[in-house]
Amino acid sequence: MARMSFGKKGNRVQANRTGPRPAGERPPEDVVRDLKAGLQRPPGEDYRERSLAIHGLVCARCAREFDASNRHLLTVHHRDGNHHYNPPDGSNWENLCVYCHDDAHSRELLGDYYGGEGAREKHLVRSSRAPEEQGSGLSGLGAKLRKALEEKEKKRK
Repeated sequence: MARMSFGKKGNRVQANRTGPRPAGERPPEDVVRDLKAGLQRPPGEDYRERSLAIHGLVCARCAREFDASNRHLLTVHHRDGNHHYNPPDGSNWENLCVYCHDDAHSRELLGDYYGGEGAREKHLVRSSRAPEEQGSGLSGLGAKLRKALEEKEKKRK
Protein backbone atom coordinates (compact mmCIF):
# COMPACT_ATOMS: atom_id res chain seq x y z
CA MET A 1 0.00 0.00 0.00
CA ALA A 2 1.29 3.47 -0.83
CA ARG A 3 1.39 6.29 1.67
CA MET A 4 0.60 9.78 0.30
CA SER A 5 1.80 13.04 1.82
CA PHE A 6 1.10 16.62 0.74
CA GLY A 7 3.68 19.38 0.88
CA LYS A 8 3.09 22.76 2.51
CA LYS A 9 3.67 24.73 -0.72
CA GLY A 10 1.19 24.02 -3.46
CA ASN A 11 -0.18 20.64 -4.37
CA ARG A 12 2.97 18.59 -4.18
CA VAL A 13 2.25 14.95 -3.65
CA GLN A 14 4.74 12.34 -2.61
CA ALA A 15 3.90 8.67 -2.70
CA ASN A 16 5.97 6.25 -0.67
CA ARG A 17 5.55 2.54 -1.16
CA THR A 18 5.87 0.58 2.01
CA GLY A 19 5.58 -2.95 0.69
CA PRO A 20 6.88 -5.02 -2.20
CA ARG A 21 5.80 -4.20 -5.76
CA PRO A 22 3.02 -6.23 -7.32
CA ALA A 23 4.22 -8.79 -9.86
CA GLY A 24 3.13 -6.88 -13.01
CA GLU A 25 4.29 -3.39 -11.98
CA ARG A 26 7.60 -2.02 -13.27
CA PRO A 27 9.75 0.70 -11.73
CA PRO A 28 9.13 4.22 -13.10
CA GLU A 29 12.69 4.43 -14.43
CA ASP A 30 12.03 1.47 -16.74
CA VAL A 31 8.76 3.01 -17.99
CA VAL A 32 10.47 6.33 -18.78
CA ARG A 33 13.34 4.56 -20.56
CA ASP A 34 10.88 2.59 -22.71
CA LEU A 35 8.91 5.75 -23.57
CA LYS A 36 12.06 7.58 -24.65
CA ALA A 37 13.12 4.64 -26.78
CA GLY A 38 9.70 4.71 -28.47
CA LEU A 39 10.26 8.33 -29.51
CA GLN A 40 13.26 7.34 -31.62
CA ARG A 41 12.58 7.38 -35.37
CA PRO A 42 12.40 4.13 -37.28
CA PRO A 43 15.65 3.35 -39.15
CA GLY A 44 14.28 4.27 -42.60
CA GLU A 45 12.97 7.69 -41.59
CA ASP A 46 16.18 9.39 -40.51
CA TYR A 47 16.74 11.03 -43.89
CA ARG A 48 18.22 14.20 -42.34
CA GLU A 49 21.45 12.51 -41.30
CA ARG A 50 21.71 10.74 -44.66
CA SER A 51 21.20 14.02 -46.51
CA LEU A 52 23.84 15.76 -44.42
CA ALA A 53 26.27 12.91 -45.13
CA ILE A 54 25.56 12.98 -48.89
CA HIS A 55 25.39 16.72 -49.53
CA GLY A 56 27.63 18.00 -46.74
CA LEU A 57 27.14 20.80 -44.22
CA VAL A 58 26.59 23.55 -46.80
CA CYS A 59 23.41 25.41 -47.75
CA ALA A 60 22.55 24.65 -51.38
CA ARG A 61 21.26 28.19 -52.01
CA CYS A 62 23.42 30.69 -50.12
CA ALA A 63 26.51 28.41 -49.79
CA ARG A 64 26.83 29.13 -46.07
CA GLU A 65 29.02 26.52 -44.40
CA PHE A 66 28.08 24.87 -41.12
CA ASP A 67 29.97 22.91 -38.49
CA ALA A 68 29.04 20.76 -35.50
CA SER A 69 28.14 23.76 -33.34
CA ASN A 70 25.51 25.20 -35.71
CA ARG A 71 24.43 22.23 -37.84
CA HIS A 72 20.97 22.42 -36.25
CA LEU A 73 20.39 25.49 -38.48
CA LEU A 74 20.70 23.30 -41.59
CA THR A 75 17.44 21.67 -42.75
CA VAL A 76 16.50 19.20 -45.46
CA HIS A 77 14.20 20.53 -48.18
CA HIS A 78 12.28 18.07 -50.36
CA ARG A 79 12.49 19.33 -53.92
CA ASP A 80 9.18 17.81 -55.02
CA GLY A 81 7.40 18.78 -51.78
CA ASN A 82 6.69 15.17 -50.78
CA HIS A 83 8.42 14.45 -47.47
CA HIS A 84 7.52 10.75 -47.76
CA TYR A 85 9.60 10.33 -50.94
CA ASN A 86 13.11 9.76 -49.64
CA PRO A 87 15.26 7.96 -52.22
CA PRO A 88 18.51 6.53 -50.86
CA ASP A 89 20.60 8.51 -53.39
CA GLY A 90 19.30 11.83 -51.99
CA SER A 91 18.01 13.09 -55.34
CA ASN A 92 14.88 14.61 -53.74
CA TRP A 93 16.76 16.49 -51.03
CA GLU A 94 18.72 19.67 -50.75
CA ASN A 95 20.26 21.01 -47.56
CA LEU A 96 19.09 24.54 -46.87
CA CYS A 97 19.75 26.83 -43.94
CA VAL A 98 16.62 27.79 -42.02
CA TYR A 99 16.54 31.19 -43.73
CA CYS A 100 16.70 29.81 -47.27
CA HIS A 101 14.24 27.05 -46.36
CA ASP A 102 11.75 29.61 -45.12
CA ASP A 103 12.33 31.67 -48.26
CA ALA A 104 11.75 28.64 -50.52
CA HIS A 105 8.40 27.86 -48.92
CA SER A 106 7.25 31.47 -48.88
CA ARG A 107 8.14 31.76 -52.59
CA GLU A 108 5.94 28.74 -53.31
CA LEU A 109 3.05 30.42 -51.53
CA LEU A 110 3.60 33.68 -53.38
CA GLY A 111 3.92 31.83 -56.67
CA ASP A 112 0.59 30.11 -56.06
CA TYR A 113 -0.94 33.43 -55.15
CA TYR A 114 0.29 35.45 -58.10
CA GLY A 115 0.80 32.96 -60.88
CA GLY A 116 -1.08 30.49 -62.96
CA GLU A 117 -4.53 30.39 -64.45
CA GLY A 118 -7.21 30.39 -61.77
CA ALA A 119 -4.75 30.89 -58.93
CA ARG A 120 -5.71 34.55 -58.64
CA GLU A 121 -9.41 33.76 -58.29
CA LYS A 122 -8.68 31.14 -55.65
CA HIS A 123 -7.13 33.72 -53.30
CA LEU A 124 -9.45 36.68 -53.90
CA VAL A 125 -11.70 37.77 -51.07
CA ARG A 126 -15.30 37.76 -52.20
CA SER A 127 -17.84 40.27 -51.00
CA SER A 128 -21.54 39.63 -50.61
CA ARG A 129 -22.31 43.04 -52.11
CA ALA A 130 -23.02 43.56 -55.79
CA PRO A 131 -20.06 44.73 -57.93
CA GLU A 132 -21.55 48.16 -58.52
CA GLU A 133 -21.93 48.65 -54.74
CA GLN A 134 -18.35 47.50 -54.17
CA GLY A 135 -16.88 50.12 -56.49
CA SER A 136 -18.63 52.99 -54.79
CA GLY A 137 -17.57 51.94 -51.30
CA LEU A 138 -13.82 51.89 -51.98
CA SER A 139 -11.56 54.52 -50.52
CA GLY A 140 -9.18 56.48 -52.72
CA LEU A 141 -6.37 53.93 -52.39
CA GLY A 142 -8.76 51.02 -53.00
CA ALA A 143 -10.07 52.65 -56.17
CA LYS A 144 -6.52 53.20 -57.43
CA LEU A 145 -5.60 49.57 -56.76
CA ARG A 146 -8.72 48.32 -58.51
CA LYS A 147 -7.94 50.52 -61.53
CA ALA A 148 -4.34 49.27 -61.65
CA LEU A 149 -5.51 45.65 -61.52
CA GLU A 150 -8.02 46.24 -64.31
CA GLU A 151 -5.31 47.81 -66.48
CA LYS A 152 -3.01 44.89 -65.79
CA GLU A 153 -5.75 42.44 -66.83
CA LYS A 154 -6.31 44.39 -70.07
CA LYS A 155 -2.59 44.20 -70.91
CA ARG A 156 -2.59 40.42 -70.36
CA LYS A 157 -5.34 39.93 -72.91
